[in-house]
Amino acid sequence: MSARHCPRSPPCPPRGPAMSGGEAQGKRKQWQRWLSPRYVWRRLRHNIGPKLVSLGAALVLWSVSTGDQRAQVQQSYDVPITVRDTTGASGSDERRAVSDLNPETVRVTLTGRPERLNELRPSNIEALLDVTGVPEGSFNRPVQIVAPSNTVLSKQVPERVQGFVDSELSRTLTVTLGVASPAENSLPRFEVRPSEVQATAPSRVLNQVTRVVTSPVDLDPGEEREAPLIALDSRGRVVEPVTLHPASVSVQRLDTGTLPVKTLPVVLGAPPASLRVQSQTLQPRTVRVVAAPELLGRLREVSGQVDYRVGSSTLPVTLRLPDGAQALETVSVSLVVERIKAPDPGAGAPTQQKSGASSSSGGN
Repeated sequence: MSARHCPRSPPCPPRGPAMSGGEAQGKRKQWQRWLSPRYVWRRLRHNIGPKLVSLGAALVLWSVSTGDQRAQVQQSYDVPITVRDTTGASGSDERRAVSDLNPETVRVTLTGRPERLNELRPSNIEALLDVTGVPEGSFNRPVQIVAPSNTVLSKQVPERVQGFVDSELSRTLTVTLGVASPAENSLPRFEVRPSEVQATAPSRVLNQVTRVVTSPVDLDPGEEREAPLIALDSRGRVVEPVTLHPASVSVQRLDTGTLPVKTLPVVLGAPPASLRVQSQTLQPRTVRVVAAPELLGRLREVSGQVDYRVGSSTLPVTLRLPDGAQALETVSVSLVVERIKAPDPGAGAPTQQKSGASSSSGGN
């Protein structure tokens, strides 16, 4: 076989297997050089100036391109729910109300620039609950969040709320005055304006309201003050939600100050001779008496009269006061009365006869 001949110069390169082995060996040597710290340090210092310039340019470009994204932050707000109900025609007298809303606020998380989020308040965010067309009764509806401009809604908790749709009613109630305990030597008089208010609420809520009272007030003689109103049920608990119109009343103290008042014990008169009192409880045990200072100085007690009757009973007490004196309280008494048994007239007759017989016998 003739030798391999290349028609042109330069001489033919080595065959494929010889090239592959040499290149692989060279690559292994280059890779092993990176294991040497000295070699690595030398490569890092090589052209250090251009490298630093390139790194700085890359950082500037990254900062500019991602600046808006890095400026975006998140902030959460507790937003009260606003109810919208356009059920019925505009001229209709039908009114509806939503009660027992659970929960009453929504936790809203917004994304935006820090300066924009810091200037926002929960009142700037709208959490809208639309119950238009929802039949009366309980419901479970979604809440729509309207994010302010230049912000994005990221999250809301919860997305749905529960509640109750009911017809709305109004009722006129008399205002009950709540005042601090007066001093014993005073007889305060108050005037409330207006004396009646209108309470509006869902029908099942309004049915729980039994009275409307003022917040307790402590007024000096002649003083006048506004007192907020509170709707209460039969157990004295606050009823909500109830709208009162007006929401407060004017309370004025009409008396001019202290009066000659004295606190005296009540003493009941004795029962008839045929009756005996087993127990008695006065309520109250003392009364305040108004009179001229000279007359009050002579009084030590107040006499009370009661119509005693056999058995257990609670009776009113009639107070006996001298002319010109007046008691500020009424008194009652709880009594347990029994009848005293009278001696049997027939039990003494035989004794008398026997005595008489003895006398006669002795006389003979």
